[in-house]
Amino acid sequence: MNGPHDLGGQMGLGPVAPETDEPVFHADWEKRALGLTLCSGAMGAWNIDESRHARENRHPVDYLSSTYYEIWIKGLERLLKRHGFVSERDLAAGRAVDGAPEPKRVLRAADVPAVLARGGPCDRPVGTPARFKAGDRILTRNFSPTGHTRLPRYARGKRGVVEAVREGFVFPDSNAQGNGEDPQWVYTVVFDGREVWGDDADPTLTVSIDAWESYLEPA
Repeated sequence: MNGPHDLGGQMGLGPVAPETDEPVFHADWEKRALGLTLCSGAMGAWNIDESRHARENRHPVDYLSSTYYEIWIKGLERLLKRHGFVSERDLAAGRAVDGAPEPKRVLRAADVPAVLARGGPCDRPVGTPARFKAGDRILTRNFSPTGHTRLPRYARGKRGVVEAVREGFVFPDSNAQGNGEDPQWVYTVVFDGREVWGDDADPTLTVSIDAWESYLEPA
C-alpha cells in the first residue's frame, strides 16, 4: 500500500539523524510492547505479514506522530480486536469485560528462548522454474495497491538488473490479506541511482532490493 511508512525518497521530512549510542529500548513500556506483540502473534491467529500491515495501515498524521513502539501497540490493538480477543469495552475498562475465544497456542515464559531461536522461516518451494536469471534486465511494476506490498514506492516503474536468484518465499501481498502464502521466487535487483533518484543523483550510487517475481517484467 502507499502509506506513511514508505518514506524512501520522500521530500520534506528532513535528514535522517541517528541517535548516538541509541539504546534498544528508551523506556520499560517499550519492552512490554515488543513482548506483547510477540506473545500475541504466537497465538496463531494471524501471520507476520498481517501483523506488519496492521502497523503500516494507519492515517499519516497518526503514523508520523507516533513513536516506533506506539505504532506496534496500535497495530496489536487492531489485530486483537479484528480476531475477537478484545472488545472496545475491554479497552475502555482496561480489563477483560467481554468473552474471547481460546487461542490456538499460548507461549509460556519457559518456552520463549527456544521459540525465538527457531523463528518463523518463510522460505517455501515454488512449483515453477524461476522466470529470470542473473544478468536479466527487468522493469518493476508501477502500481498503487490498497493492500499490503513489499515493493517500495521508490522502486516502482524502474529499470534494473537481476543480480541474484534467491529461493522461494511466502508472498506477503497475498499472505497479509488472508489469501494464502502463494510462494514465489525472490530476486535481488540492482538499480542505478539515477534511475531511482534522478539525473542529479551520485553517479556512483546503486540501490538493490529483494523483489518477488510478480513485481517484475522483462525490460
